[in-house]
Amino acid sequence: MRILISGASGLIGNALRTRLTQQGEETFALVRRAPGQHEVQWTPGSLLDPQQLASFDAVVHLAGKNIAGRWTKRFKEEVRRSRVEGTRTLATVAAESFRRTGKPRVFIAASAIGFYGNRGDEPLTEASPPGQGFLPEVCIQWEAAAQPAREAGLRVVHMRIGVVLAKNGGALMPLLLPFRLGLGGRIGNGRQYWSWIALDDVVGAFVFALRNESLTGPMNAVSPNPARISDFVRTLGDVLHRPTIFPLPAFAVRMLLGEMGETLLLDSTRVLPRKLQAAGYPLAYPELEPAMRAVLG
Repeated sequence: MRILISGASGLIGNALRTRLTQQGEETFALVRRAPGQHEVQWTPGSLLDPQQLASFDAVVHLAGKNIAGRWTKRFKEEVRRSRVEGTRTLATVAAESFRRTGKPRVFIAASAIGFYGNRGDEPLTEASPPGQGFLPEVCIQWEAAAQPAREAGLRVVHMRIGVVLAKNGGALMPLLLPFRLGLGGRIGNGRQYWSWIALDDVVGAFVFALRNESLTGPMNAVSPNPARISDFVRTLGDVLHRPTIFPLPAFAVRMLLGEMGETLLLDSTRVLPRKLQAAGYPLAYPELEPAMRAVLG
C-alpha cells in the first residue's frame, strides 16, 4: 500500500510513518518546502495537481496548527483555518484524482474529541451530537471539509483523537516537570473526565482504519476507560513515585491559561470508542496505569 501523510513530522505522523514502514507499507510525506525522496510538496489552501495523488492508495491527513497557546481571536482563526483549509485542499484533489484514476480510495483525517465539548459525566459515542464552543465548532467544520472526497466515493474516516499519552509530546509533556518536582496535584475539582489514549494505540487505530474497509465516518480514538482528572493525577504521581498534594484550583487555571486552560483542563468529556470496539480493534493499553508505565518507561 502506498500512503501519503500530511503532518508526517508531528507526534502522531512520525510514529505512524515508522509503524507503516516497519510493516512493509510505502509512505510519503506532504511537505511545504522543496520535496526530497518520498515527499510531495503542497501548500494548504492551494490546490495540488490531482496527478500527484494518482499513485497513492490512501491519504492520511494530520496537519494542523497546535491548539496550545493564548486563544486570541486571531489565534483561534488560525487554528480553524489550518484545519479546514488543509482538509478541503486534500479532499478536493483526492476526489478529482479518484474520479480520474480510482485512486486514492481512502481518506483518513484527524479530528478530535473536542467535537463533543464540555459534557460532564455523559457517556459519548460517535452517535452523540456535537457540543458548543470553539472546539466543537472547529471540529464540525474540520470534518465537513472532507465532504468532496466523500461525495466522490472515497471511504472517509474522521479519527476523533483523545488526550494522547506520549513521552515526547502530547498531554503528558507539560505535566512531567512539575510532577517530577513533587508539585503536581488535582486540577480544578478533579471530577472532570479526560478521555485519553496511548500513542501506540492511536497509531494502531490509524493502521486498523486504513486496512478495515468497513470503517467509515467518525471514529473515537480513545481508551474505553476515560479517567477523572483526580485519578489521572494520582496515577501519574504513582508512576513517577511523587506526591500529588499541590492542587491547581480552577480560578488559577483560568487566570494563568485563559479560555484554552479552561477548555483543555477543566472541561469534562467522557468519550467511548464504540466503533473501534465493535470492529474488533484490540487496544494494547486500555488501562491508564499500564499505559503510563509503558509511555514513561
